[in-house]
Formats: sequence, structure tokens, C-alpha cells
Amino acid sequence: MTPFDHAERRIWSGRAEAYARTYARLCAHPSAALLDAAEAGPGARVLDVGCGSGTVSAAAVARCASVYAADADPGMAAATRRAVPGVTAHIARLPELPYANDTFDAVVGNFVLNHVGRPLAALAELRRITRPGGRVAVTIWRAPGAPGQTLIGRAARAAGLTRPAWLPALAPQDDFPRTPEGLAALLDTAGLLDAECSEMAWEHRCDPDTWWAGAEQGIGAIGQVLTSGGPEGVAAARRAYDDLRAEFRTREGLLVLPHVALLAHGGA
Repeated sequence: MTPFDHAERRIWSGRAEAYARTYARLCAHPSAALLDAAEAGPGARVLDVGCGSGTVSAAAVARCASVYAADADPGMAAATRRAVPGVTAHIARLPELPYANDTFDAVVGNFVLNHVGRPLAALAELRRITRPGGRVAVTIWRAPGAPGQTLIGRAARAAGLTRPAWLPALAPQDDFPRTPEGLAALLDTAGLLDAECSEMAWEHRCDPDTWWAGAEQGIGAIGQVLTSGGPEGVAAARRAYDDLRAEFRTREGLLVLPHVALLAHGGA
């Protein structure tokens, strides 16, 4: 594994329940479009890679697909088993999945490429386990992020918090532009056919305390930035957050947070 992969395992270990309570509903938004792009219909043999709390797996089961799931974090795999009875969920990480060549009709990865140290190798692995004529579809967050995506990061910067030294970014040779063109080119380089990529934009409605709680509990890289400052740093960032969130607050007190993701797909 790369240093980035090791950091991701540390970030996500033991946080499956916190994720399910906070950010899982946000990440569920592209599920239907992702499965459509993979042509995951009735009878299709589908793999949900980076299954998280099981949202995409559940949506695929609802389409009468034959669903398998995999996640690098044992807690996430267990959460999917609980949420989607009958789905086989393996503990497995990209780019080394325990499946034979040409196993699946459709492979989907909802935001999983954000969490692997070698995205190109990960896509090549997804192509390997997809049968000829099958489909691979993935989502990632666009960069630069939409205003809703960057709210807590702005609060952390206002409090003087920075990325901890132990938390590496992707190695330059493994990174790629988080744009439609950049992700489509990555799929093409991985050997996927007729790769296409488009943007998905939506507004996520959320209680302010719930949105804050995910990061405060250390979820994702932003959670690690936030908690690296200790209790005083978290408190300072919370004060900044309470000021900044006024930009997104409705009269009912909810936040309306703009998000933009990229959805890409190609044939095996």
C-alpha cells in the first residue's frame, strides 16, 4: 500500500457508524445515476466497491440485481451486511480484489476513487473483474469543490488549522485532474472503452449540527484536519463554522449545501 492508503485505513477505522449517521445520506445521492450508467438491471451480477453503509448495494438489490459488495474497512463491510441482508460483503481493498477475471456484469464505485492511493491501478482492477461488454461506473468529488463541500474546510482555515504531517496527499504521479476531462482520461488510460464523464450538481439539506458532527468525529481528511487542533482548535473552528453557515441557512434552520460530483463510466 502507498502512504496515502495507510492513512485512509487509519482515518476510517472504527467510523462506520458515525459515517452512517452523518455523511452517508449525502453520498447516497448519485446511487441511481451510478447504477444506470453501469446498466445494473434485473439479473445483472453487480459488485459495489467501497460499499460503505450499503446504500448503493440496497439500490441495486431493489433493481433485482445479484449483488456483491466490498470495502477495505471491516466496519463498513459489516454495516452493508446488516443493511442489506443476503448481500455478500467482503473485506477487500483496491487495487487487489478477490475476484476472478470477467466475474461481473457491472462494477460500481461510489466515491471510492477518492480513497485509494493508486486510482489508475484501481480502475484497471475494476476493468479486470468486469466481463467483456460489461460496464464500470464511478463517482468522485469534483475539485475545486462546490461551496457546500468547502464549508467546514473554510472554518478550519479560519481557526488556523492545517493538514497534519502524518496525512499525505496522493503522490504526484498518481494524481489526476478532478474534472470531467481528467476522470474520463483516467478511465481511458485504464483500458475502459468509450469512457464518458459528466458533472452532477445538487443541494444537500442537512441540520447544522449533523453536518458538523461528521467532521468533529474525524470522518475523512477534513475530519482529521479539524481534530488535529485538539479541543481548542475544534472549538475555534466551530465558532467560525457558526458564522459561515449563515450563508447556507434557511428560515427553518437547515443548511442547503451545494455539491458537485463527477460520474464516469466505460465498457470493459
